[in-house]
Amino acid sequence: MTMSDRAARAKAAVDVVTAFFARIQATADDPDALDFTFGNPHELALPGLTSAMQAQIEPRTVDWFAYKTSERLAQETVAAGLRTELGLDFEPEDIAMTQGAFGALSLAFALLADAGDEVVIPVPGWFCYEPMLHAANLVPVRAALDPETFDLDVDAIARAITPQTRIVVVNSPANPTGRVYSEATWRALAEVLENGSRTHGRRIWLVSDEPYRRIRFDGIDFASPAMAYPWTVIDYSYGKVLLAPGQRLGYLALSPLIPGDERDELRAALMPIGLAIGWGFPDAVMQYAVPALEAVSLDMAELARKRDRLFGALDGAGVRVTRPEGTFYLWGEAPGGDGAAFCAALDERGVHVMPGALFDQPHHFRMSLTATMETIDRAIPHLTDVAAALGPTAR
Repeated sequence: MTMSDRAARAKAAVDVVTAFFARIQATADDPDALDFTFGNPHELALPGLTSAMQAQIEPRTVDWFAYKTSERLAQETVAAGLRTELGLDFEPEDIAMTQGAFGALSLAFALLADAGDEVVIPVPGWFCYEPMLHAANLVPVRAALDPETFDLDVDAIARAITPQTRIVVVNSPANPTGRVYSEATWRALAEVLENGSRTHGRRIWLVSDEPYRRIRFDGIDFASPAMAYPWTVIDYSYGKVLLAPGQRLGYLALSPLIPGDERDELRAALMPIGLAIGWGFPDAVMQYAVPALEAVSLDMAELARKRDRLFGALDGAGVRVTRPEGTFYLWGEAPGGDGAAFCAALDERGVHVMPGALFDQPHHFRMSLTATMETIDRAIPHLTDVAAALGPTAR
């Protein structure tokens, strides 16, 4: 085989996703397509995004577009925001600016784990965890969420921990389910991780994947596991709240509760490892724009209206859907119990949704709420017709 074993494993883990990409790309030029697949924008960019970037595009010094690592003003802005949001005493030195959450996760894996280490990931969960881990020569270990509520199953995580476990990844608000986990959940998980670390004689780290942290409904509070477990790092992406996933901007944050010597060691490694993974720092203009972008957000009231419109229609048609507490997705059980058949029937009508098989859940589907309200209204008759034709879920 020409490619490396880890490349082959990464490719195999993402083949179902790339095949789906290719199929959806074939419909990209169809003006009548009703697309609910990815969290892409369906309208022009938020005015605050474009103005923030425009304000920084004109060079002010000769090194305006020179090599940039983590810009100090961006670090200071992020640390101040985290202090306000999470109530923990973050400092600028705890922040590494990255190419979105992808870059932050790559940095975390390189920083904390060695080749062959195991990393526990949630299922259903983001479909890029596994290929990223394989590419980093790490071993993904799945831990199922509660099959009814999609709550984090702390007992399942405990069963997944072995002497080789180095990292546990959690995601709240969770993609694809929209669940937001409570402080009590994090306290229970912290106890499991502390016990596992003590039992196996090596520290288990927690990576808290928080790109949807600011996208929550109904006044639901957010709690980060960094508040409960000191050995936590947080990854974040601005691409979600700005509805601009193509502008790669994010960060990795070290919990200020990490014990002093370990925190200092990690701080000193953030820049060198960011360089080593392929200059994983955001472009200069995006970093300069961070202070302005901190105040920019998609319209949460409009997003809630979209959620309620689509959830109400599907629920009224007898489709079992999880009402999201956060993110911009709807997660449901496919009518007839076959996610692929449900998606194929909708494809024939020009309505495109994501099959649950991409999340290792073949009986489910996911829909993105970033579509316009007009698109939602046009799609609802097709969704309800197909649901009626395929019948109830298998359960």
